[in-house]
Amino acid sequence: MTTRAAAPAGARQLALNVLLQVQAGAYADVALHRTLGQAGLSDSDRAFATELVYGTVRRQRTLDALIDQLGTRPADKQPPVLRLVLHLGLYQLRYLTAVPDSAAVNTSVDLAKANGLGKLSGVVNGLLRQYIRQSDQDADPLRLPDQPAIALGIRHSYPDWLIALWLDQLGPEETDRLCQWFNQVPSIDLRVNRQQATVAAVRTAFDAANIAIEPIPGVPWGLRLVNHQGALTNLPGYEAGWWSVQDASAQLVGLLLDPQPGETVLDVCAAPGGKATQMAEIVGNEGKVWACDRAPSRLKKITANATRLGLTNLHTHTGDSTDLAQLHGLADRVLVDAPCSGLGTLHRHADARWRQTPDSIAKLSDLQSALLAEAARCVKPGGTLVYATCTLHPAENEAVIEAFCRDYPTWQVQPPTSAFGDGLEVTPDGWVRVWPHRQNMDGFFMVRLQQG
Repeated sequence: MTTRAAAPAGARQLALNVLLQVQAGAYADVALHRTLGQAGLSDSDRAFATELVYGTVRRQRTLDALIDQLGTRPADKQPPVLRLVLHLGLYQLRYLTAVPDSAAVNTSVDLAKANGLGKLSGVVNGLLRQYIRQSDQDADPLRLPDQPAIALGIRHSYPDWLIALWLDQLGPEETDRLCQWFNQVPSIDLRVNRQQATVAAVRTAFDAANIAIEPIPGVPWGLRLVNHQGALTNLPGYEAGWWSVQDASAQLVGLLLDPQPGETVLDVCAAPGGKATQMAEIVGNEGKVWACDRAPSRLKKITANATRLGLTNLHTHTGDSTDLAQLHGLADRVLVDAPCSGLGTLHRHADARWRQTPDSIAKLSDLQSALLAEAARCVKPGGTLVYATCTLHPAENEAVIEAFCRDYPTWQVQPPTSAFGDGLEVTPDGWVRVWPHRQNMDGFFMVRLQQG
């Protein structure tokens, strides 16, 4: 981001408006997309507003801790608008080196005044300047407790229960690395449509447009944009259907399912459709892909994307995927990309770390088990079933598979071939885990099953 001597008031006001919606219960990405669509900001101002929204939501716990330590009233006792204005100001001071300190303070004071805070704008000025004074003394204004787990949660801004989970799985050093990884701006990965283009052709087109893009190790049809800003629909090959946006680890799920040309494939939880279209590209015109979802509006988006990609072999089925009686015994291969907590994509969904709880995860695991059991009934004899989630919580992953294999003993885990992926963690039981800080892609769990 370029230096902003006085970053636009419009971007900051928009960010505050979105944060107020999030505070009232809206999803950050939905509220931001809706609000940006109604604003007339330039591309650079849109990018700045996006950074402010997602950054302050991610760093909420750290910013609250700073308010607690620098202010006279705790963060949760501040008026809601004042608390968010302080979040925005502190986020710029602590994390955005491209914004001068004076601009961060002055525009935050102006933002407070413009939103009816009156004399409380003095609180904003005083607290932000106190942060600067302490920083100028070569001291971090953020004071951390002696308890290592709580200190990690405050430093990197995660709830205590999630830190405890990762510490149990990874230990302190890797947990610290994972926390840092999830707090970065997410990359944008593309999947080349093998029915319309080649990886070499897409790279050539991007190079000609001076757009930096690079291959992704272990993901043969994947390409990663490098520091891209601007509308993806303006990139070379979008209208021609040369590629789709899909994270590298999500592309690996389709490779693990390994559909073959001419086969029938069923995606029981298909929306938003990335994996369904990937499999339609692989099976070709001789094959067929059924994309299932209970929401017709979400299936319409899949159909529209399939049309852009030139895929005529993708069909949709509207209904509850825990009851697919019409599709029993239909498919050679079935994918359960199960609804999950999304704890492997916290960099993409800034508010997910605050929305999920141990109780919500317990409810999800019940749904996941029901989906997997019904999906198994849709597999032809000798067919393949893949279960995948974009979370790394054992209750949604290993526990679901263990219970399924116990309840349906004819099904067994089939480990992937040695050529699958690139340095992925495959357990002796055949489960595949993608840890973001190790593989530099979204966190995923996936397992392939066959009847013995």
